[in-house]
Amino acid sequence: MNPGRAREHHSEPQRGLPERLPAGERLLWQGAPNARVLARRGFHLGGFALYFGVLLVWRIANLWTDGAGATALLIGTAPLLGLAALALGFIAVLAWLVERSTLYTLTDRRLVLRIGIVLTVSFNLPLTRIEAAELRRHPDGSGELALRLLGDDRIGVMHLWPHCRPWRFARAEPMLRALPEVDQVSALLAAALNASLQPDQRATSAAPVTTEPATLPGHLPHAA
Repeated sequence: MNPGRAREHHSEPQRGLPERLPAGERLLWQGAPNARVLARRGFHLGGFALYFGVLLVWRIANLWTDGAGATALLIGTAPLLGLAALALGFIAVLAWLVERSTLYTLTDRRLVLRIGIVLTVSFNLPLTRIEAAELRRHPDGSGELALRLLGDDRIGVMHLWPHCRPWRFARAEPMLRALPEVDQVSALLAAALNASLQPDQRATSAAPVTTEPATLPGHLPHAA
């Protein structure tokens, strides 16, 4: 456990939860986004680095064509280098802060998202209110789990970000982001969702489906 994170949330009755688990409820898993994965996959750090790299090459080529010497090249590219360092540094720090302030908790009855860099909030999602979950796996074994809620259950995008599925504005879908070992977590979630079904529903529930890395998402069992 990160000591800094422990001090920041020392007032929690139980780590990652707004109150202690009631008798009979079992803790199955706790985890958080990986900052490196989040920066690269969620905040597109590589894409921004490529963008600034192209600008830098274009700037150097223009200066070189104009006959600029080494000193002029350094002076001419310094503002762009500074801007690139600032932007990429901001993304890296943001991903680190998200990792530090986030804790996902899965029990045999619910999924709790403790999130928020400045203001900490906790979203309590009973397993019986999760209609479906979709798995997206990356080649390195990391991935995301997006949750579709039942009926009229809704959470605002601004309350969830960045723990929400991209481009779902009208009906935001909570998402467990940048999980280093997403297959392990998806298996636990699938088993917990299946166990939360009624016996007659469990008989007709589809088994988890896995897919090739970074293609179409797989579907976990439906919970009613």
